[in-house]
Amino acid sequence: MFASTIRMALRAIAANLMRSALTVLGIVIGVASVVALVTIGEGATAQVRSEMSAMGDNLLIVRAGAARRPGEPHQDAAPLELEDAFAIAQEIRGIDQAAPSSSMKTIVVQGNTNWSTSVTGTTSAYLPCRSYDIAAGRSFTQTEDNGLKPACILGETVREKLFGNDEALGGIVRIGRTPCPVIGVMAPKGENTMGVDQDDVVLMPIRAFSRRIRGNDDVAQISVSVSDDRSTTAVKASIEALMRDRRQVSPGGMDDFEVRDMKEIASAISEATNVMTGLLSAIAAVSLLVGGIGIMNIMLVSVTERTREIGIRLAIGALRAEVRMQFLVEAAVLSGCGGILGLLLGNAGAYWATRSMDMPFIPSPSIAAVALLFSIGVGVLFGWLPAHRASRLDPMEALRHE
Repeated sequence: MFASTIRMALRAIAANLMRSALTVLGIVIGVASVVALVTIGEGATAQVRSEMSAMGDNLLIVRAGAARRPGEPHQDAAPLELEDAFAIAQEIRGIDQAAPSSSMKTIVVQGNTNWSTSVTGTTSAYLPCRSYDIAAGRSFTQTEDNGLKPACILGETVREKLFGNDEALGGIVRIGRTPCPVIGVMAPKGENTMGVDQDDVVLMPIRAFSRRIRGNDDVAQISVSVSDDRSTTAVKASIEALMRDRRQVSPGGMDDFEVRDMKEIASAISEATNVMTGLLSAIAAVSLLVGGIGIMNIMLVSVTERTREIGIRLAIGALRAEVRMQFLVEAAVLSGCGGILGLLLGNAGAYWATRSMDMPFIPSPSIAAVALLFSIGVGVLFGWLPAHRASRLDPMEALRHE
């Protein structure tokens, strides 16, 4: 019986195909919008996590200056020192690497070509801390880390701008007035979450950088790589205690430094992305309600148009429940077809958008199932009143209807 009811519903929909298509347009738009926005949001969240991981696994960043809230006055703080990085590496358990670094924007020259880039003074620990790989050449030696002799490792963008298709290893670049031999080239990493090109950088030993380029021994930040078997939260607390002692912060006093956990930043960004995706999806879901109202309207019209048909069915023995089921099935089929078409359009739109923004395309079967079931539920909900009205028609009055 149910199969015959579905066949009757499909025939009724096909008899007014254009009207049926316009009726489900709201359902199509609503489902497509929700599916597309959620899928794009999932892709954005995955990209944030991937890029944060690319910056360094289990990474903590130590910087001078307290974290300030909006509206709070700026507080001057003494810069970090190289000894702070050495103390963290030696005294804190659960640390793989601790890399001090300091950067400045300057012109790098090779032959007749020059390029404005960020030059970072650091140690060999910087590469594993920040998940950089060497594509060619080598990293700094312990002698270079501790000495004043210049050497440099180029990011892929700098290598391409200065050397093009030529071999960079063994070449000489001039940083400021300092000739610097190229000992290595880093593997490309691309842009980070903030749109900063991570390959547009030159690395130098920090002591040589401080003496020849920067002109002081200030350390801007210390990158700390935490072991996989240790909690970043516990290590962060230990570093904060050590730095309070080294910087002679009085008990109860405000820290003049901050330790950032990149996992916490990634989690905050992901949470903000999810909230925004949820809000936009909720707004898009309003289209489903509009589509449901459209279905109810067209089903009421259908009941009026088919009054005589309903009267004949009731007169020859059809149960009122069967008449009600027929119109409910028609509403469910209409909304279900709209939901399926919306799923296809939503995933197609999300695929195009994620590829355009260079994000991963991560379709969600659970969201697709929920959107489809919700669309069918909306059709049944708003189709109930017309179906109930059809089942309550008096057969004799319906047969006299023209």
